Amino acid sequence: MSTVLPPGSRISGTRLAALLGPWRDGSGRQGTARLAASLRQLVLEGALVAGTRLPSERELSASLAVSRTMVTSAVDRLRDEGLLASRQGAGTWVTVQAATREPGGWSAMSEPAPLDLALASPAAIPEFPAAVDRAARRLSPLLAGGGHQLQGLLELRELIADRFTRRGLPTGPEQIMITNGAQHAFALVLRMLVGPGDRVLMEQPGYPNAYEAVHAVNGRIVATALREDGWCLTEMEAAVRQAAPRLAYLMVDFHNPTGLRMTAPERHRLAALLRRTRTMAVVDETLVELDLDHDPAVVPRAKVAPPPMAALAPDQVITIGSTSKLFWGGLRLGWVRTTPELVHRLGAARLGMDLGSPIMEQLVLAELYAEAFTDESTVVTRRLASFAHGRDLAMDLVREHCPGWSVRRPAGGLSLWCDLGAPISVRLSASARDRGVRIVPGDRFAAHGGLRHRLRLPYALPPEQLREAIRRLGLVAAELADQDGPEHEGPVLPVT
Repeated sequence: MSTVLPPGSRISGTRLAALLGPWRDGSGRQGTARLAASLRQLVLEGALVAGTRLPSERELSASLAVSRTMVTSAVDRLRDEGLLASRQGAGTWVTVQAATREPGGWSAMSEPAPLDLALASPAAIPEFPAAVDRAARRLSPLLAGGGHQLQGLLELRELIADRFTRRGLPTGPEQIMITNGAQHAFALVLRMLVGPGDRVLMEQPGYPNAYEAVHAVNGRIVATALREDGWCLTEMEAAVRQAAPRLAYLMVDFHNPTGLRMTAPERHRLAALLRRTRTMAVVDETLVELDLDHDPAVVPRAKVAPPPMAALAPDQVITIGSTSKLFWGGLRLGWVRTTPELVHRLGAARLGMDLGSPIMEQLVLAELYAEAFTDESTVVTRRLASFAHGRDLAMDLVREHCPGWSVRRPAGGLSLWCDLGAPISVRLSASARDRGVRIVPGDRFAAHGGLRHRLRLPYALPPEQLREAIRRLGLVAAELADQDGPEHEGPVLPVT
């Protein structure tokens, strides 16, 4: 049973109470604020979609065991915000404006805030402006042409292909297609390989935008759970046998949001599974270069990164990636690495979406790429050192301000995957917004609901902003603990 209701449906008081979870009914203004915040979060998460009709205030108050006055006041707040609308005789329903009025989902990306922990997106590297200047000086010869290069600039494709070759996967530029980021790359592969109703194997927790990309092509997600210490290959093998997925989507190097990296024996076992079952897999390497524990004094950064999964299963693995984390997300460039035949098919699929990535941006990325991945360069070393400092600072701050949380120290990536000890991440996110901090609750990283006891905590902000953001999160967490002692927290309802 999905937690998302179809547009125009009516939700019962019992089911809405289940979706709200253990929000802990309080009294007076405090209880009203918490109820309003929890309802607001359901709308912002998409659990209550536009057009959904709410139960009557009498029914909801009975289901929640609170006063009707509290329910009326909470609904009035959301109506004033434009999230709900009412008409006599027709009841109350979620409005179309719900997705855009409040900061959350895609609108959070369009309205960045100083204390924004919703996105694990670091600022550009200091070398970026100089790379833009060099690229601008090289643009003139290309201006005589039409500017459309469906597969991408040859120079950039050669640089990316060389990086794959140096990592142990011989690659030519004909096997690379430049895309508008890794998300665009995945969307292109889905457009080429997945049809309505086809199953796609995905990790849970996982990357929310990847889930959305599968929904956009009407694919069906088959979720395979990650353990605290890594992948359960036995469960994955069972899922492949039973569901026969058309495609798998995996992040084996510093998985988002957990920061886990698949071990060498696990990689070989996974590759054998893909080969044996002839399952195609998209391996997302967006975070592959973000190894924060590597010592560059032993092996230069330019030579770091394990062999790609495609080296173990060349006929079954399509690799996608980007340098949005390493250089800057605003560059909006990524790539697909696969066989020349599939690159040709991707090009045909791409014609219905765009005619190629911007040339100027590709020149900039070529400048950055050529500079960063040499044995003498310190560009990547300095970048990763700043991320490592942010990770260690975030760990210290969580221990100081949120002592009830459990956090495993990731070896790479850009975020901590926090266990809050109670299913409060939705309320924590809503209350943190009132204190000027944006944070994404754990269930956004679940394919089919759950994970409300989890929170992704990126550490890409500058140190002073990170300190202030986690300090405020600690205050909110303490308030929630005072309101709802652990003995009052009910179980998280399973969703299947």
